[in-house]
Amino acid sequence: MPPKASSIVTEAQAERPAAIAWSGRKKIATGILFLLALAILLSLGTWQVRRLHWKEQLLADIAERRAAKPASLAEIEALAARGEDVDYRAMTVSGRFVNNKERHFFATYRGQTGFYVYTPLLMADGRFLFVNRGFVPYENKEPEMRMQGQLTGQVTVNGLARAKLAEKPSSIVPDNDPAKNIFYWKDLDAMAATTGLSSAEVVSFFMDADATRNPAGMPIGGVTQFELPNNHLQYALTWYGLAAALVAVAGTMWLRRRKD
Repeated sequence: MPPKASSIVTEAQAERPAAIAWSGRKKIATGILFLLALAILLSLGTWQVRRLHWKEQLLADIAERRAAKPASLAEIEALAARGEDVDYRAMTVSGRFVNNKERHFFATYRGQTGFYVYTPLLMADGRFLFVNRGFVPYENKEPEMRMQGQLTGQVTVNGLARAKLAEKPSSIVPDNDPAKNIFYWKDLDAMAATTGLSSAEVVSFFMDADATRNPAGMPIGGVTQFELPNNHLQYALTWYGLAAALVAVAGTMWLRRRKD
């Protein structure tokens, strides 16, 4: 026999509260996911704004350090001893280049492949400061190919202090090849060790020489790079834009449901 009409109505009435409860839970879950996604997008945008302010301050600090009167080695070391950042600080130092201990850092300069020449500078106190004298093309890696640029005797070098790296900057950077005297990242300790110098004999940071011309034009000095990427504003606008789009989509869906 077919079910009675009263029985069908009773079952429909029983299912309605369950459907309403499920719909309510679904709305709550959707709302939680929306708020979570919005919070993540806004936090990423805010983080990029903070990074933007940090990068702008860093660039301003670098510009100020470069324009300052060159400091002595003792003054730079005093800053380092106090835990201050010595990177890009203008400095001057005197000594004698130990040309037979130069190290070669793989680099490109104005589209040309070659090396930065790092040469220990022997100072009056008996210590050594590794100086990035500048760039030489790949075919001029060996000193015999640029003998005129191998300065001898007492010299005064002006340039910028550069902090040493504590570790390889990225896993995609090749490992250094000390046997071939090719360095892919500036490992000061390794550079010193491969020349037979102990850490006690070597100043704990590098120096980039300025653009003062060397004999025969090599090495080419003044190769310090200052073009630090600063895309944080673009990234911040992207994250905030995605957050605004999410709010717009959610608002449109809510209005449609209200009409239905």
